[in-house]
Amino acid sequence: MTIKTLPWLDRTGRLSWLKLVTFVLLFVPGLWIALQLDLGWLQPKPVTEAIHQSGTWAVRFLLISLAITPLRRLAQWNKLIAIRRMLGLAVLAYAALHFTLYIVDQNYDLVHVATEIVLRFYLTIGFVALVGFMILGATSTDGMIRRIGAKRWNRLHQIVYLLGVLGLLHFFLQAKLNITQPVLMAGLFLLLMGYRLLQKRGWADHVVALLALAVGAAFGTAVLEAAWYQIVNNRPFNLVLSANLDFDSPLRSSWWILAVGLVVVLVRVTRPLWVKYTSGAKQPSRREPRATVARSI
Repeated sequence: MTIKTLPWLDRTGRLSWLKLVTFVLLFVPGLWIALQLDLGWLQPKPVTEAIHQSGTWAVRFLLISLAITPLRRLAQWNKLIAIRRMLGLAVLAYAALHFTLYIVDQNYDLVHVATEIVLRFYLTIGFVALVGFMILGATSTDGMIRRIGAKRWNRLHQIVYLLGVLGLLHFFLQAKLNITQPVLMAGLFLLLMGYRLLQKRGWADHVVALLALAVGAAFGTAVLEAAWYQIVNNRPFNLVLSANLDFDSPLRSSWWILAVGLVVVLVRVTRPLWVKYTSGAKQPSRREPRATVARSI
């Protein structure tokens, strides 16, 4: 690695505070897991708990990486694109840590690990997702983009959506009884995929469409939760669905998804105010058409 390719530098070789802060923050969950292991805070099964935490962070970073495009477009903050590759590699790193800790938990018996992957469905799909992330990581460099070609590279990297589904399904299956986190992550995934559908149809900048997306993703999250409990735990679908309207207990995942969706709407509604405040004084009006073209790419 040359100085110019250091992860906290931009393409001109100058320090990027956005990339530096992101780079440092990406290490925090891993260091926290290591600290908990060292201090004995993950009892009674420390390695198993570390496996779960590393897998959860892999999913979280995947969702954050998928959120870059919506945030970049809604906030008109094009510099966010600079950290997307870094986030993608973090997904691979935490997924690899997740798998490595599983091997440790199985006493390094690779034959047994391979057998478990073949025989246990949730391990099979988790391993397939890991291989997929390895392929995306290996082809994430500028050199690979030039070798593959931009169009084929884009088509290849669209499998991240399928890998997201596999990762979430793996998360649900290993979570067993407590599916609060998987449901929340799945709801965020619905929100992000819904935004991409709006973008494809040219509605991603319409406030009413974004509001409908917030409500639809929240309802979809509630339905997903109820359907999972019905299929896996044989709990009445209607009972679980109606529990989302019980405000005497802690708010369920669907309401958090609605809140995130409404924040997205708020960002879009207030955008003219703070975009004008942050950039209006620096850019002359004659350059606005060029900026508009750049944001549409």
